[in-house]
Amino acid sequence: MFRKIISFASILAIAANTTAFAHTAAIENSGDNTYKAVRLTPGIYNNANADLSDLLIKDADGEAVPYFINTGYRTMDKGNYHYAMRLINAYTKDDAFYFDYKIQQQPEHDVTATSINVATNNTNFAKNITLFGSYDNVHWEKVQDDTLYSAGAHKKLEVIFSTPQKYTHYRFKLANNLEKIAFSSADLAYNVTTVEQGCFIESIRPAFGTEEKEKQTLINIEGMKNLRLAEVTIETDSMFKRTAVLLNTSKEIYNLSLNGTSYRDTTLPASWQKTDKDILTVAINNNDDKPISVKGVIVKYYADELVFDGSKGKTFTLTFGDTTAAAPVYDIVSYKDEILKGGTDKLVVKAIKMDKTVAEESGYDYKVIFNIVIMVIAALLGLLILMKLRRKS
Repeated sequence: MFRKIISFASILAIAANTTAFAHTAAIENSGDNTYKAVRLTPGIYNNANADLSDLLIKDADGEAVPYFINTGYRTMDKGNYHYAMRLINAYTKDDAFYFDYKIQQQPEHDVTATSINVATNNTNFAKNITLFGSYDNVHWEKVQDDTLYSAGAHKKLEVIFSTPQKYTHYRFKLANNLEKIAFSSADLAYNVTTVEQGCFIESIRPAFGTEEKEKQTLINIEGMKNLRLAEVTIETDSMFKRTAVLLNTSKEIYNLSLNGTSYRDTTLPASWQKTDKDILTVAINNNDDKPISVKGVIVKYYADELVFDGSKGKTFTLTFGDTTAAAPVYDIVSYKDEILKGGTDKLVVKAIKMDKTVAEESGYDYKVIFNIVIMVIAALLGLLILMKLRRKS
């Protein structure tokens, strides 16, 4: 009797904890790179766990494929250019020595420089210099003060500009040049590394509906669950200036045309906020004015990419929807920076397929049934114990 009761309770426990959904999306492989990156879509976010812990990539044999989540991009641009200069004038004035240089061959574009370098045959000196810049060899502007020196193995023959300069002429002023320091050559240099970091931002036009309630126009936007929102833009041809509220943040939006000039700002920032509901509501305060006409809604959100080794298969499957799943832990995360440097092929998910388990289709709430059975089992156990006690007595 005890075994039957326990077995029945175990079956119900499994049914109660069965995942209600087992969703899939096909990934078709392409490209020559070893690693692939597939961008997640709103449909995946809407039906996956909020922390994406349930995402799994499987190959054609059903084996799990390790991946990492890439939330943004990083690009690096290095510039290293040199422009030779020629000496056009050298003179002495008030005990100071001056050397004027001009770009030897002016390119078609403006020359931007981050430093100026000199060469000299002089040794064992340290000289304070003042550097000037000019566009026409007539009007000179001070660039900065610096020190040049050469003492054994220690040399500093470069003036690094505090900010990039675009002059075509440069003048060195050396005070009290008793050592008769002279430069054998000079050249401009542009050395800069620009790093750009950003996020993947996608734009969609979701379905929406409007309703009027207590002097407000409510715009109910569908399919917003779990999206990290960037901004929401309202498309309208109405003329207005009103306050709108999105996710407890208010802003004045307007669409005006006055004296032949148009003024428009109907975008509400969302600042990475996320909702756990499918419907996102924008409330526009109308006061006693007529409701505006909403023609459309544009939503921008921050997307993620799943990056994985796709060199050993033509098709892959993305599965999601297991609410009890813990996020997988893969070694690939530890060397993701090296992978991203090498480049990836961009893949897309095909139509998402939603599957319901038999438990879900039956319409029964097995968790409630399980709790009821537990209470019944407890009552039966209590009754059996009482019966045994009576027999002993």
